Amino acid sequence: MARIIDARGLACPQPVILTKKALAEYSDIVVLVDDTVALENVKRLAASERCTVEEDRDGREFRIRITRGDTCTLAESVVPHEGPVVVVIGSDTMGRGEDVLGTVLMKSFLHTLTEASKKPEVMIFFNAGVKLTTQGSEVLEDLDALSNTGVRILVCGTCLNYFGLKDKIASGAVSNMYDIVQTMLTAGRIIQI
Repeated sequence: MARIIDARGLACPQPVILTKKALAEYSDIVVLVDDTVALENVKRLAASERCTVEEDRDGREFRIRITRGDTCTLAESVVPHEGPVVVVIGSDTMGRGEDVLGTVLMKSFLHTLTEASKKPEVMIFFNAGVKLTTQGSEVLEDLDALSNTGVRILVCGTCLNYFGLKDKIASGAVSNMYDIVQTMLTAGRIIQI
């Protein structure tokens, strides 16, 4: 009997995260979603893992049956590199344009990073990105979760001083430009957000 994964009403990327976790544990699952974006995202994940996918619609809800067989690999996509993966965050929003949307995207990005099987070795926060690491930030729980898995979080001290936040840091370690430059120069890969 297929394992039921109820992802109805969940915001992106939760339906995909729940599906990926379920596929690692079960060979036959049914994912319930109520949104066409979630439907397409879950189907794309299953297809990328080379699983069998069947879709059924019941009114405004979708049932996606995913079966892991011999061709379903659940392989991790790994790009070879020497040195640590470093994520650099220079803003408290993700992308340019609409700040409200950028805030939602940044929260989603950091939460999704906590669920990813591969994590960066180091995260660097500078400019307005340091605001994410201070008291009152909505992403502190996710930053603490990343830190607890071994991710080093470096926070620009000059930036904290500029924004008057040095005494309000709640996650990570206050760093300096020398450490930031050295970390970036020895990185195997830098991902700038």
